[in-house]
Amino acid sequence: MSKSTSVVKASDAVVSPVDTNQISKASKALLAHIKKATAASTAVSKNLLADEESTVAETPIWLTLTTKKHIADTNRLQPSKIVLPNPLNADNESTICIIVADPQRHYKNVVASEEFPEELRNRITRVIDVSHLKAKFKTYEAQRQLFNDHDIFLADDRIVNRLPKHLGKTFFKSTAKRPVPVVFMKQREKVDGKRVPKPKGLKPKRDPVENVNARPTPEIIAEIRKAIGSALVSLSPSTNTAIKVGYASWDAEKLAANVERVINELVERFVPHKWSNVRSFYLKGPETAALPIYQTDELWLDDSKVIADGAEPEKANIGKKRKAADDETEATAEEGAKDESRPTKKAKKTKAAAALPESNDDKLDKEIATRKATLRKQKAAAKKAVEV
Repeated sequence: MSKSTSVVKASDAVVSPVDTNQISKASKALLAHIKKATAASTAVSKNLLADEESTVAETPIWLTLTTKKHIADTNRLQPSKIVLPNPLNADNESTICIIVADPQRHYKNVVASEEFPEELRNRITRVIDVSHLKAKFKTYEAQRQLFNDHDIFLADDRIVNRLPKHLGKTFFKSTAKRPVPVVFMKQREKVDGKRVPKPKGLKPKRDPVENVNARPTPEIIAEIRKAIGSALVSLSPSTNTAIKVGYASWDAEKLAANVERVINELVERFVPHKWSNVRSFYLKGPETAALPIYQTDELWLDDSKVIADGAEPEKANIGKKRKAADDETEATAEEGAKDESRPTKKAKKTKAAAALPESNDDKLDKEIATRKATLRKQKAAAKKAVEV
């Protein structure tokens, strides 16, 4: 791969400074390497069930972003979507679980209706609302079974914030199968960032036949397809972010198109300070080296963290815990120095014994000797009486 000699300053770039030719080169080189490595490992492997085509088809391709500062302040458990020109999960084998707001009967009838696309209906294996989810999947074993039974999880955006409490670490410890938010019902209009209140008065009664005769709308079908095929962005308080953009079985053109779309939308929508905060983009597989797509020559977002020659660095903020530990160590050292000047326990006992007056034990010794002699005489007399 030829090294580019021209360097684009990110802060002065009006459009994306990433070269599309570099994306294409990296995509072709990575796909060729994965196919070659998979063929070699399959030939050497003793596993008779190993299939080269299926192994390549299941190998994901990741785009990694490195920023100069943290891209987010907290872990966002709700992934964001980037629509791709070549959708992910387009196969008909992956299963889908949809978590909806109460009641679930309306959405079950929507999926079961004849107007719903058949190929999409066959993939949806479960539709469940929050109440049934909370009642049926309380235990860890039940949550693990639900996690393993489905490949993709979609959730109504009205209840997606409640799912971490009900599903716990089973789903949200990793980003593999976090529920993707989907808009099933339009929200009320907003004015100045606030929702318009509902008109006062009696609420119209809901027709009970509405759930039975539920019909799928084009918006619901489009939302499901969009969520399934989009690239998911899970932000965390770090400088590294990885996004799945394709599979090793794809053509280089399809992969390059997805990579270009994700790069542009990721920087414009999620990266603070846009391209000034981007350090590098890499393309890699699960077990391959990362191939560079873009690298900047600016290591820092601004000069506030750069120390001039000859200047002393600022004192680091060591935090409350370390400061408390240092204070405790100093206090212990001071107490030890004071203890050296104090007399020891042995010296105290010797001094106290020397201060007591001398005792006269002559009378006590005579009384003890008299008692011992009397006891000896009594023992001898008793022995003679026994012998007689």
